[in-house]
Amino acid sequence: MESSNAYHIRSMAERDIAQALEIDLDAFPSQWPHPTLNSFHHELRNKLAHYIVICRGSASTADNGHHVIGLKERLLSLKQLFSRDRYFGPGGSPAKGEQLVGMAGIWMMVDEAHIVTIAVRKSHRHQGLGEWLLLSIIDLSGRLKAKYVTLEVRESNRTAQALYEKYGFTKAGTRKKYYSDNGEDALIMTTCDLNSPSYLERLQRLRQEHNVRWSHCTA
Repeated sequence: MESSNAYHIRSMAERDIAQALEIDLDAFPSQWPHPTLNSFHHELRNKLAHYIVICRGSASTADNGHHVIGLKERLLSLKQLFSRDRYFGPGGSPAKGEQLVGMAGIWMMVDEAHIVTIAVRKSHRHQGLGEWLLLSIIDLSGRLKAKYVTLEVRESNRTAQALYEKYGFTKAGTRKKYYSDNGEDALIMTTCDLNSPSYLERLQRLRQEHNVRWSHCTA
């Protein structure tokens, strides 16, 4: 059994949808429109979409049937780690004491993984969790044979842009009036080839630095 304070990452399941909606509203209160129960149910059945969540609290295969992704298991096969049959089963309640504190999702478009969301509850920010989600979603993109990762970010959100730049994202264009809540432009950012030796070296270095600084993210 894991500590009640331990964090772990796994694929999102239908039983997580209610908490995922809470996270989205908490992280992006001014954004409109917000996802709905139906839109999340659709996403979890969409073969192009892949979502992960960060959980805090008691969670093990004995607790809720979910396979927890640990550090060593990153070396296992994609099929074993992210099997839809394994994760997207019947809905239900989360394990007792388990709280979702963050989530991230991508859409696979041929050889490109497009990040559709990265969100962390306000009460759990500044703990390295958002960066851990970014690391994990890039890892997942590579396992899914993506060559590039892309995203949109608010033009005014320099904090997020700095994090993406740290992970090798560069500006590739602008989407005018992309955000419907205030008409703000979005910057399109993209990585170089995920399989290039220089990027793999960079990712490994950043992963090691993150593990050292935020040890609770590798439990």
